[in-house]
Amino acid sequence: MIIGKFPNLRLRRSRKYAWSRRLVEENSLSPSDFILPIFLIDGKNKKQPIKTMPGVHRYTIDQLGKIVNDAIKSKIPMIALFPATSVNKKNELGTESLNEDNLVCQAIRFIKKRFKNDIGIMCDVALDPYTSHGHDGLIKSGYVLNDQTVDILIKQSLLQSQMGCNVIAPSDMMDGRIGRIRKALDKDGHQMVQILSYAVKYASNFYGPFRDAVGSKQSLTSDKKNYQMDFRNSSESLREVALDIKEGADLVMVKPGMPYLDIIKLVKDSFKIPVFAYQVSGEYSLIKHGVKNKFINESAILESLISFKRAGASAIVTYFALEIVKKLKN
Repeated sequence: MIIGKFPNLRLRRSRKYAWSRRLVEENSLSPSDFILPIFLIDGKNKKQPIKTMPGVHRYTIDQLGKIVNDAIKSKIPMIALFPATSVNKKNELGTESLNEDNLVCQAIRFIKKRFKNDIGIMCDVALDPYTSHGHDGLIKSGYVLNDQTVDILIKQSLLQSQMGCNVIAPSDMMDGRIGRIRKALDKDGHQMVQILSYAVKYASNFYGPFRDAVGSKQSLTSDKKNYQMDFRNSSESLREVALDIKEGADLVMVKPGMPYLDIIKLVKDSFKIPVFAYQVSGEYSLIKHGVKNKFINESAILESLISFKRAGASAIVTYFALEIVKKLKN
């Protein structure tokens, strides 16, 4: 590669002015790059702050209208729904996940009735918000069962699709679930429902505030290392993605985000499939607290999000979505 030689070539020439920097910038953000996560709670007329996630709230169904409307006005293309299920509705089998009146199903019906298809709805497919032990699947002798869990996930996916969910997002990391869910959806007439597979989900230390938000942290009986990926591994991510694409995944997710930028790039370069990144709760809260305490500048938010685009992410799930869209307009 011939790159030139100083002083004929001065790379700083294009950095001198704001207008020239804009002309040569390689990556940028728009509202279309974001997915907004929304937490749900039982009750009426509640907007409940989450202590470990400053600026993020849980909403009762009747309070969803404003935040969804804000997302639509901000031109954010999709929201992601996560339930904080009441403790008295949880059990070892996570049966509330199959209740057509659970929080997610109620929210889908509410949003579709009020907003039609003005915004996409993504629904998490996993049992951890519904189980008394806090794991993503059924447990026997301390081990999360794979095939038996997939049987439940198929029913959960069908229910969410019947309610009107646009994008089914299995985040459980069970083997073989994408193919079986795709087959079941097609058989039930939901050929156009997309599957966003959390194909690369690491057993990470950055999930703590999210588990607070959905109420699974206190009930979690052990770690999730026997089904989520080891953070020491990278090549394994390619095997996970290859399997899920073959089984019918339309989109794939890498989670967490910033500690795994190398994985986002690896997956994108290897498969050319839309790759989504999840800037998880721990990342969000660390940045938020850093800005609040003036350890870092507020521009670190934008920098963190650009890093996902630079790595190759097609879209970003982030709790900063509404906040950053306002800044992009200015």
